Amino acid sequence: MKNSQLYKGSLNTIIMKLLEENGRMYGYEITQNVKAATKGELAITEGALYPALHKLESEGLLTVEVEKVDNRLRKYYKLTEDGHKETANRLSELEEFIKTMQGLVKSKVKPDLQF
Repeated sequence: MKNSQLYKGSLNTIIMKLLEENGRMYGYEITQNVKAATKGELAITEGALYPALHKLESEGLLTVEVEKVDNRLRKYYKLTEDGHKETANRLSELEEFIKTMQGLVKSKVKPDLQF
């Protein structure tokens, strides 16, 4: 995407949706899934991903499981029960926002100057 500002407000929702679909994931796996799903149009950097994951964890929406994989510790992120509920809420809000924006973009905006 040319303008990364357009997706920054949706980053947490994107992460939560992936975790909803996949159960649990580690950070690099999340970035690669987003990249693949968007055919490279959307690339989440570590500088954006990890603060978002930490925020979701501090809000009680994610839990972290640490496992040793190939002699390295790997953190897996998983939605909590509240995280599953919040994911549904955020996806619904995002869908409504997208519908509103599509209506705005596809129509001619006529200002109503009645005061």
